[in-house]
Parts: sequence; structure tokens; C-alpha cells
Amino acid sequence: MRQGLSGTKKAAVLLISLGPELSSQVLKHLREDQIEELTLEIASLRRVEPEVADSVFKEFHQIYLAKEYIAQGGIEYAHEMLERALGTQRALDIINRLTASLQVRPFDFARKTDANQLLNFIQNEHPQTIALVTAYLQPEQAAQIISSLPPEKQIEVAKRMALMDSASPDVIHQVEQVLERKLAATASQEYAQAGGIEAIVGVLNAVDRGTEKTILEALTEQEPDLAEEIKRRLFTFEDIVQLDDRAVMRVLREVDLNKDLPLALKVASEEVQRKIFKSMSKRAVETLQEEMSYLGPVRLRDVEDAQQKIVNIVRRLEESGEIVIARGKEDELIV
Repeated sequence: MRQGLSGTKKAAVLLISLGPELSSQVLKHLREDQIEELTLEIASLRRVEPEVADSVFKEFHQIYLAKEYIAQGGIEYAHEMLERALGTQRALDIINRLTASLQVRPFDFARKTDANQLLNFIQNEHPQTIALVTAYLQPEQAAQIISSLPPEKQIEVAKRMALMDSASPDVIHQVEQVLERKLAATASQEYAQAGGIEAIVGVLNAVDRGTEKTILEALTEQEPDLAEEIKRRLFTFEDIVQLDDRAVMRVLREVDLNKDLPLALKVASEEVQRKIFKSMSKRAVETLQEEMSYLGPVRLRDVEDAQQKIVNIVRRLEESGEIVIARGKEDELIV
């Protein structure tokens, strides 16, 4: 590729070469400022020499292949494939360019590894190390690992995971390198924020009920405010669709049908509304829909408060064992 062209100019050349129909499809996926920048660049290009267009196409294809290889097997795999196809120097140029711009999360290799295999390597590590690794895993992987730890370690890992804000790039790199060597896998670097309440909520939503209860009970004693925030996010109003019809009917017996339910359903999805209506009589549904139509404009805060009241009822009924919220494989019911 000719060295004088900037990345924006190369993109403009590519779009011109693709033609208006394909280019318009590409532009739909860009931000407004990017579209404006490219439009100005395209307007300034009076003529695109065939050899320039050909060179841009070749570079685009090479970068596309590199990203495909990375998705299949990581940076090292991509480098090996490109080196075979393009030679050592060209492969290195492409990989260096991509690693400077690609957003590949830490422990990418670990997310492609079986959870049981990961458990073998990290179960004896310090809870902080386990929390760091599991924070970057898929929730299902992390759930399987945490469920397999001793109860006291489950609690420590969950607490540290929830309280984690961001980790030092050096620390992440060191842990990643050690684990990578143990697994003989590959990874690349993007040091983004990990952990936090959302991460542990994702894990707790995937573990079995027993593990969740053990962790939450201990957190309630040690970090009551943190435990309350986690509980609040574990089940949302939209998650009502996960309940079976009998559970919904039981919940509705505790709900204020004239005040809270019409308000809660005011901005709820059609799926949630259908779930609720299905568990009510035709007459009750008609009355509820009339109440909703009479409400008129409402404050979002009022809607959220009404929905939270219903969520609290769901959580209370689950804790008392009257209803079941399906989560994790061990919550499957045998009738």
C-alpha cells in the first residue's frame, strides 16, 4: 500500500470502489462524525487510480483475514496464518497495526477454555486472583468455577469481585501470562474495567440457588449495603417472563392491582404484559387495561418504584420457597 494515504483516505477509496449501493450499507454502521469525515474525504477525491484502489482492496482483505484468524485462535494463531500467506514482515506489520486498535479483552484465551480446566489451575489461588480471572470470563464459566469452590472461598471471591473497580494493567498482564503459560494458550491486551456489581450479578444469575443463597447470606452479614444492591439487580421487572404461570398468579395476589400494577405495566414490554394478562381473568384484564389508559403521562420514577415493589414481592416469595426463579441447571424442576 502506498505510504502517503491516511486511514480515512483509504476508507474513502474503498467506499468509492464498492459503489454507492454497497457503500451506503457500510455507512449505516458508522457514527455521524465518521460519516461526515468520510463524506468530505470522498468529495475531495477527484480520481482514484486503479493501482491505488487495488492496493486498498488487498490491504482490506489482509486485515479482514487477520481479524478472522484472531477470532478463531487468538493473536499468535493469526500471526502464524498470515506469515504463511504473506511472509514474515507483512504479517508482522498487519498484526502490529491490529493489536494497536483491536479491543480484545484480557483473558480472551480463557473464555475459549473449558471451565473445569480453568478451575484446576486457579482453585488454589488467592480469592483476589480468582475474582480477577472470573470477572473477565463468560458468566456461565465464572458461575461453574465459583460453584465448585468451597463455601468460604465462594463468599470471598464473590465479595472481591463485587467490590472490584478496575485492576492495574501490570497485575492483569502478570496473571494473564501465568495462566496463559499453564494453559498453553494465547491472549491479547485490552485493560478495561472489570468486576463490579454487574459482573457478580451475571454470575449469581447463572449459579444454582444453593450457591447464590450461601453467598448472599454471608454478604448480608459482612456487606449489607452491597448485598442489598446485588439483590436488587438479580431480578428485574422484565424477568417476570421467566416465571411460570402459577408463580405469576401467586405474585399477583400480593400486588396492588389498582395502583402499582397499571403503573408498572405502563412502559413494560409487550412480552411482560402478555405474561401478566395470561394469568388474569378476561374481566380483570379489561379492567387493568382501562386503568392503564386512564393514567395518562406518568413520571418514570413512579413507574420504576411500582415495578420495584413487584420485584420485591417476587424476591420475598422466592426466599420463602413459595415460587421458584429458574437459574442454573440445578434449578430445573422434576415433576
